[in-house]
Amino acid sequence: MAVTKIWAVTDSISRVIQYAANPEKTEFSDIKKALHYIGNQEKTVMENEKTIYVTGVNCTAETAFQEMISVQERFDKTTGNVAYHAYQSFKTGEVSPQLAHQLGVELARKMWGDQYQVLVATHFNTGTYHNHLVVNAVNIWNGKKFNCNEGAYWKLRSLSDALCREHGLTVIENPKGKTPRQLYFAEKNGEPTRYNLMREAIEKALTMSTNEKAFRYVMKKLGYVVEWNPYHKYATIRSVNGKKATRLYRLGEAYDRDALYQKIYENGRYNWQETYRSYHAFTAKKPYGMTIQPRQYRMKGNFKSAKKITGLRALYLHYCYLLGVFPKQKQHRPLSPEMREACRKLDRYSEQVWLVCKQKLTDISSVENFIQTAESEIKLLIEYRKILYREIDSCHQPEEKQTLLAKRNDCTKAITQLRKDKKTAMGILKDYPEIKEKIRIEEQMRQGKDAPNKNRKRGYER
Repeated sequence: MAVTKIWAVTDSISRVIQYAANPEKTEFSDIKKALHYIGNQEKTVMENEKTIYVTGVNCTAETAFQEMISVQERFDKTTGNVAYHAYQSFKTGEVSPQLAHQLGVELARKMWGDQYQVLVATHFNTGTYHNHLVVNAVNIWNGKKFNCNEGAYWKLRSLSDALCREHGLTVIENPKGKTPRQLYFAEKNGEPTRYNLMREAIEKALTMSTNEKAFRYVMKKLGYVVEWNPYHKYATIRSVNGKKATRLYRLGEAYDRDALYQKIYENGRYNWQETYRSYHAFTAKKPYGMTIQPRQYRMKGNFKSAKKITGLRALYLHYCYLLGVFPKQKQHRPLSPEMREACRKLDRYSEQVWLVCKQKLTDISSVENFIQTAESEIKLLIEYRKILYREIDSCHQPEEKQTLLAKRNDCTKAITQLRKDKKTAMGILKDYPEIKEKIRIEEQMRQGKDAPNKNRKRGYER
């Protein structure tokens, strides 16, 4: 049952040649990081054996990095997606280390033939044998870059499945599709993704439910609607404000309809007293007449002269407040599942807030203008850096050369920062509609208007 994935590796170091000339004094580039990771001896050496399972296809394992960089330099393809990182994981206990590595090498040869350089390493550190493959994005003969599209992914998967069938291994007959790498690791690390939040809500609801009605009621209070009509093939779960439902079995066997029925039945028969107390405490209304001690603040100036915050800055500050970032004196959790999931992207939103405030971006049109300006400045700086490179190559005075190198480094830093700001601005354009919708959902739940939309369209999950 081999599981496969593949993703791009980008290289932000502008002059890989300089790195190759002095690898001891320069930090790893992204391609070097990938090669270093998969070739980690602690992960590729057997406990009682000293055999290292690392093989180069169309390259030598010991000099794979230098050979890949040489090809990229020959065709002047040292930027963009410089490599691709793929892996092939097998069912625990089904393959031997030798067979796992053999299948990885065969997969690399069938997938990339004699056109691309591939380093294959088999890891054993997790208890599950799996192969890592780092592929040079540049063709060794014509310099064309590998087109890693959806078709390439399915080809990789089909080749892996064919190899598994040849060696009598189990194969996933109905694959669900490619999970985004970032989301995959977020799920694995227990971050507040959509599925993890659903699991958390179900676990909480099960601790206070002795029957189906109580379970559905608690889930609705937690922001979810569970539909498990016995006449329907699949039980589903969705946000009270969402239009797209998720089948419960996708959350795992412990969250399928039969497993939930069993847990609720056990609560009602063996643990009903504690379960009822938890349910009563959760659903009990808070008493009125509570005394709240007011806080005293000192204010300089007056409200009439105070400048009101508007536009994108106001939107993002309000969004951060609803996420629980502000104020620090009184932390709170977002109510809606959509906002709780958004907490996973706080670093991304903080960068966007910083850019909005620094560049004084007031609306979407100003963001679009900023992107255009950044692109123009990047082009000018790249042309200027090319001139510096030519001057450096022709300069023979050490002091003058050091000055030129300093100018080049400053130019590179400026380009890097502009590219980062441009990427952040493009993220604002992408996230703007989603942020407005999540603010609407959160405020709706705070007002208690959590009734499901009766006219919602039926959604399907890929």
